Amino acid sequence: MADAVQYRLERMTDELDDLERRGLFNRAELADVVRRRRDFEFRLRRHSPFRQDFLDYIAYELRLDSLRNLRKRAIIRAAPSDSDEDHGSADEADTEKKRKRKRRNKKWKKSISDVAGVLRVLDIYRMATVRFKGDLDLWFRYLEFCRDKRHGRMKQVLAQAIRFHPKVPGLWIYAAAWEFDQNLNVAAARALMQSGLRSCPESEDMWIEYLRMELTYLNKLKARKVALGEDVKTLQKSDNDAGKWKDENKELFMPLNEQDEGPEDSKPAGDALEEKEDMFWRQGLLIIQTIYHGAVEALPSSLTLRKKFLEILNSVDLAHSDELKIEVLDDLKKDFSQCEDYWDWFARLQVTDLNNPNSLKGKDALSNKLNKSIQVYDEAVRMLPTSKMYSLYAKFWMDVVYPDREDSIASFQNSEFDASEFTSSILKVYESAESCGCLTEDLACQYVSLCLKLERLEEAKNLAEKLCNGPLSDAANLWSLRVSMEINSVATAGSSPFKKENLSCLFDLFNTVLSKLPVTQTEGLWHMAMKLFSNEKIYFEKLVKCATLSLSLAGGNDSGASVASAIIGWYLQRDGMKQARKMYKRLLALPRPSLKLFQYCIELEANLASLGDNSALANARKLYDSAIDYYPQEREVWRNYYNLELKVGTSETANAVYWRARKVLSDSTALTAPSS
Repeated sequence: MADAVQYRLERMTDELDDLERRGLFNRAELADVVRRRRDFEFRLRRHSPFRQDFLDYIAYELRLDSLRNLRKRAIIRAAPSDSDEDHGSADEADTEKKRKRKRRNKKWKKSISDVAGVLRVLDIYRMATVRFKGDLDLWFRYLEFCRDKRHGRMKQVLAQAIRFHPKVPGLWIYAAAWEFDQNLNVAAARALMQSGLRSCPESEDMWIEYLRMELTYLNKLKARKVALGEDVKTLQKSDNDAGKWKDENKELFMPLNEQDEGPEDSKPAGDALEEKEDMFWRQGLLIIQTIYHGAVEALPSSLTLRKKFLEILNSVDLAHSDELKIEVLDDLKKDFSQCEDYWDWFARLQVTDLNNPNSLKGKDALSNKLNKSIQVYDEAVRMLPTSKMYSLYAKFWMDVVYPDREDSIASFQNSEFDASEFTSSILKVYESAESCGCLTEDLACQYVSLCLKLERLEEAKNLAEKLCNGPLSDAANLWSLRVSMEINSVATAGSSPFKKENLSCLFDLFNTVLSKLPVTQTEGLWHMAMKLFSNEKIYFEKLVKCATLSLSLAGGNDSGASVASAIIGWYLQRDGMKQARKMYKRLLALPRPSLKLFQYCIELEANLASLGDNSALANARKLYDSAIDYYPQEREVWRNYYNLELKVGTSETANAVYWRARKVLSDSTALTAPSS
């Protein structure tokens, strides 16, 4: 290893001599450079070098080369001041200036030190990619450096990267983009994209970028034809002065191998040129159609791919492309007529499509577009009456009616359009979903919330009651919405506190839903009920009985622990620690209590034990022992138990917990060593 490092260092002598001869670095600085390079070389040649070792070496060499370049520029800028001395006559001064300029140019012409830094970085990148062939980020860093320095190794590095990663679409796209933009080789770029499509036929990005490249090439050819005067449609100013303009510029339309035969020959030449141009655009359109058909054949079920194709076609001004757009739309409808996302996209396209130059302005234009979208959605729900389709339809209406939403439609923001006129149409969507049996829990909540926003309180209450007692009896969110409406209705109608008959009705409503649904779905309802009846002892006790039954069925889950902890907290707040102890003992006696419930109860007792309450310390120990019986492999429980004994117990009790933990966990590092 040392011999290899020494050999590489000896190869740097010419570069170092050149740096010293030019005055860019002195001997002390060059000695430091050699020392740093030796350290990096040894790091790269150890048994298992790290990726960061290569990157650190590259960063150092880049900084060093940047410093060399800055010093070189500074010396060159300062050099002309040496020629300001008086050399006698003007002729002698000019001769001396020329002589010094010649010496300076000879001294600072490109030498080995100007290219050695770049070559060394390239060599380090080469070694890094050999060591870490699978690191794509490293390959892209290598490629970016070659491109920035415009080095001839770029094509070789691209070939190596693609050879090691033929299934990475980004590398093929990068290589084709370099050939197209930097190397100006369209044939090579096209060949790379076609090879990439054979290796990655299911990559949407490959097909999209291939289409984009071909369109860019067509636009470049069009610009070239315009510059050469071959684009007939561009050359013609207008229909009125076209003939006059051709007469004035008839030499543009003459064949090069014939002489001017008079104004009457300009028309056939123009027709021939126009026919040639039409053939050019037809060939370009044929290429794009071939790409589209190949993409559809490779990815027949990709809706995103075809949408992107259509977006690209709409974004470019390509002659004779309307037929292809119509073909894409027809294929979309034929292949995705059973896909809800297609109908939603196509309906929203009617609102956002601004390609029609004859569209009306202002309110009339928005109304026409909205009507088109409604027609598409109506057709969609007739063909595809599903819950998802109705959800997308309803979401579209919400985006229209409330333009201040985050994902609202841009066309309706800050416009004069009044979407409240379509309130009846929005309600019909929900009614249709209900009649078809497609009303989900989310749709039902939106339906009820819309009635509330429209200030139809009684209608919203009746609707929520009908749905909760009917097909959506297990919808916890809908029950929460119904309960909230009932509480708000009672609160606004009467005085606070609630009357007994009102509390009885509300408790019956809570009891119905809390007895029917598991505690995992009704955690929010339990907290709402406990807050409402916390000061009503009779109703609260009934609620606790109902909670005990639900918790026994739920087992040791986190939702049950949250409800149980809330019950204990209310008892502690209202009746004190004695009643809270009775309650948590009652809850911990249920089958398989949750670890979080144990932790909550232990925290209550530990806080009192830290204040010197010995009975609380005894209760905390009992709780820890019970928790360990249920969860013996929970390290956090053992660790907290041990820390409690260290804090408020004795060394004997702490050591006992420590050795119990080591025995149960079979791990000597489970807890920290006990203090002596």
